[in-house]
Amino acid sequence: MDDKALVGKISVSSDSVSTLNSEDFVLVSRLGDDTPGSSINNGSDDEKTGLKIVGNGSEQQLQKELEDVLMDPSVADQILSGGGGGWGDQVGGGDHVSQPTTAVPPQSSSSECSPSTPIPDEDSVVFNKLTYLGCASVNAPRSEVEALCMMTVLRGQCQLPLDVTLSVPGVSEGTVRLLDPQTSTEIASYPIYKIMFCVRGHDGTPETDCFAFTESHYNAEIFRIHVFRCEIQEAVSRILYSFATAFRRSAKKTVLSGLAPPLTPDSDVFTFTVSLEIKEDDGKGTFSAVAKDKDKNSFKLRPGMDKKVFIYVQQTSNKELSIERCFGLLLSPGKNVKNSDMHLLDLESMGKSSDGKSYIITGSWNPNTPQFQAVNEETAKDTFIYMTTAVDLVITEVEEPVRFLLETRVRVCSPNERLFWPFSKRSYTETFYLKLRQMERKRNKDTLYEVLSLESELKRERKKTTASPNILQSASQGSMPLLSGSGDVSKECAEKILETWGDLLSKWHLNLSVRPKQLPALVRSGVPEALRGEVWQLLAGCHNNDHQVEEYRTLITKESPQDSAITRDINRTFPAHDYFKDTGGDGQDSLYKICKAYSVYDEEIGYCQGQSFLAAVLLLHMPEEQAFSVLVKIMFDYGLRDLFKQNFEDLHCKFFQLERLMQEYIPDLYNHFLNVGLEAHMYASQWFLTLFTAKFPLYMVFHIIDLLLCEGISVIFNVALALLKTSREDLLATDFEGALKFFRVPVPKRYRSEENAKKLMELACSMKVLQSTLKKLKKYEKEYDSMREQQEQQEAPIERYERENRRLQEANMRLEQENDDLAHELVSSKIALRKDLDNAEEKADALNKELLMTKQKLVDSEDEKRRLEEESAQLKEMCRRELGKSESEIKKNGSIIGEYKQVKADRRFLVEGCEKCSILFNKEGRLKAVRKMKEGSEEETDEEKEGLKNQLREMELELAQTKLQLVEAECKIQDLEHTLGLALNEVQAAKKTWFNRTLTSIKTVTGAQGKETT
Repeated sequence: MDDKALVGKISVSSDSVSTLNSEDFVLVSRLGDDTPGSSINNGSDDEKTGLKIVGNGSEQQLQKELEDVLMDPSVADQILSGGGGGWGDQVGGGDHVSQPTTAVPPQSSSSECSPSTPIPDEDSVVFNKLTYLGCASVNAPRSEVEALCMMTVLRGQCQLPLDVTLSVPGVSEGTVRLLDPQTSTEIASYPIYKIMFCVRGHDGTPETDCFAFTESHYNAEIFRIHVFRCEIQEAVSRILYSFATAFRRSAKKTVLSGLAPPLTPDSDVFTFTVSLEIKEDDGKGTFSAVAKDKDKNSFKLRPGMDKKVFIYVQQTSNKELSIERCFGLLLSPGKNVKNSDMHLLDLESMGKSSDGKSYIITGSWNPNTPQFQAVNEETAKDTFIYMTTAVDLVITEVEEPVRFLLETRVRVCSPNERLFWPFSKRSYTETFYLKLRQMERKRNKDTLYEVLSLESELKRERKKTTASPNILQSASQGSMPLLSGSGDVSKECAEKILETWGDLLSKWHLNLSVRPKQLPALVRSGVPEALRGEVWQLLAGCHNNDHQVEEYRTLITKESPQDSAITRDINRTFPAHDYFKDTGGDGQDSLYKICKAYSVYDEEIGYCQGQSFLAAVLLLHMPEEQAFSVLVKIMFDYGLRDLFKQNFEDLHCKFFQLERLMQEYIPDLYNHFLNVGLEAHMYASQWFLTLFTAKFPLYMVFHIIDLLLCEGISVIFNVALALLKTSREDLLATDFEGALKFFRVPVPKRYRSEENAKKLMELACSMKVLQSTLKKLKKYEKEYDSMREQQEQQEAPIERYERENRRLQEANMRLEQENDDLAHELVSSKIALRKDLDNAEEKADALNKELLMTKQKLVDSEDEKRRLEEESAQLKEMCRRELGKSESEIKKNGSIIGEYKQVKADRRFLVEGCEKCSILFNKEGRLKAVRKMKEGSEEETDEEKEGLKNQLREMELELAQTKLQLVEAECKIQDLEHTLGLALNEVQAAKKTWFNRTLTSIKTVTGAQGKETT
């Protein structure tokens, strides 16, 4: 592969390089823990310096392209020696070259041909024609966005650029140097292990000819970015390449040197890293890696889905051993599983990775089989189960197979649960230490080894922190110190004492702001173990802590800058107690969350060693939310956090006060300590910082916390004096070393007996110093302050000013950080306030519009009301007129009907009185059928007949007219009733009940009169 063309590709695909440890592709890992950078890990114990490629390009492409060059020593040496002139002509030919704005000092001809020339006296590459634009502090040293932002700012604001020459070493043990281009004198230097990130400007931007690197400054507490501009733009890619080369050549230098490494005590130990990754069928024909909870360190599986198990084995130290094959991949639910309980998985593939560094084994796992039922059933939220995976490897140089065993936690989630993993690790990695012994060679056979031991790093840590039965036995008999968390505390208590406490708590709950008078006397006798959780919360004032509980649930979701220190201390906390002894168990998990939450809550102090012991004591009596609240109260309200502030100044004051109390109450022991040179800080540091929780039995520890929450932190002096007084005779017979050992081993063991612990606490409570402690402590504090002032006055001014300067720098750093936090909080608050104000204004506008609409509706309703009132009045008047007309019509019709009846009666009388008419008409007045008259009737004349007929017609016509008038009157009555009905409906629509009654009465009267008329 052409090296020039290759680096030309690098300039396109790589925009930045970063030194960090990650489960993503890490190009180079630094070797050799004895280098100066081995202790700088940016907050992680297991983090090693490496070079990671990030930016616009593809990591896989860049890895593949860089690997061939960097792994080939001849090509790398050729490039580093300046071979291949005309570099600038071959690299990044399509890039835009921006002209520099500053004058460039004259360079030698070799410099003009190539942007770099080697330094003959060291393995490094020199880059000329660079301009230093300045430096600035950054909060995120590996953030490409922030680095590019600072690059833009410094390029635009730089008024006095400095021409420099940059020297990049060829190995990670070297130093990056800034040189004067004219005199070659060193201006500044930065060890390569402190450089964390390199970045170049993006193409198409004014910063395309710039690059920058970040470095940890001031003992890794400050991060700074240095920005440079290149006159030759193509040199930017070469500079990034040189940084990558520096780290790679550090690894190759040892391999290619051909010299055997010096023998060390661990030269027979071979280190392997074994990683486990699980993939599940995603239903699309492929397998995707399952999520892994970073905080819980557990895999998240789904039930009933086919899975694949991937094991990556990589040797990281000593002579390389050849893995021949894998003859077994096993898996089983549970922890500490027997070999007979392991179940064999079907192997799919095995072999070396493409880069030849790792050996990869792949197996298929069907979780639906009965033996895997435990890891195929959905688990409750926040609960976990263990799973053990084993891989058996045949190593060519080892006589017997080697089994690597991985125990991991898993949680089987609901199939519908959404899993988030963009920023979480997806594999579990464990380090194993394989100790071998070389066997005697037989004839000309190759060297063979036999296995002496194989243990994981986790087991090594457990050996350091967890006591085995043999250690416990020797501790009880020999000189081993008492493990923290030792001792059993019984919850049994006399019925009378429980009744007394029950009455007190009942009264206390009525008024929680006032403590009962008999409370101190009861607390000095010890709080019953069954009631300690409730009493401690009441004593600390945490009975109403809902706000802090919600805050705690938010805090545990945030990242802590002291996460590695917390994780390291968790395994050392109460290893003798069942609740905390299991790595990754519920106890350690809750303890980790409390310590992490407090480190985020108290940014000034953060997490300090010893806090985990106090948090563990609280966790044994209450849930983690309440334990966190009580811990905050003890740290802030009881003044424990003051001991960690200002270089432990307050703690030293406590030591002085203790010595003064010893001088007063135990003068002979005080003088003895003075003679042997034993000072209080040598034996009492843990007493104050952990409140006796680190080394003493739990029965005594719980009683001390009872007194502390009731009386205050001054109780520590009483317990300390009681301890010294009871051990006075033994301590007087010891020398300096003997006294320190006595405090470390016999003193805590002496109080494993509950009877001895009771006597000690009774002595501590009965000492008069308990009542007069506060006054004396204030007096001694003034003495200490005056003594410190005298010492400062006697101190050399330069030393005093330097110390004061360091203190002010620390305070300044803290205040700057607080200022940044406050500024960020202020901006966030302003944004939130502006948003709330906009919402309030929008709501106010909507309410104003609604108010105007309501007012308009009210005006319209009033107008409608007036209109309806006018219509009602008009309707009433119309009804009155129509009623009068109806009454007159009724009267008229009544008179007509009466006349008609009279006429009808008169006609009936006339008909009945006339013989002739009675023959023609019936009783009803109707004409009868005329029979043929007898021959005698023929004598009537035609004139009489005609007259009667005419009279009859007139009467019938008059009757018809009368009937017609009656019908017309009925029609008018119906029309009037219809009009009244319409009026009634309108009135009912307007909901005028009084008018309804009026119309009803009118209708009733009208109907009654109509009936009478008919």
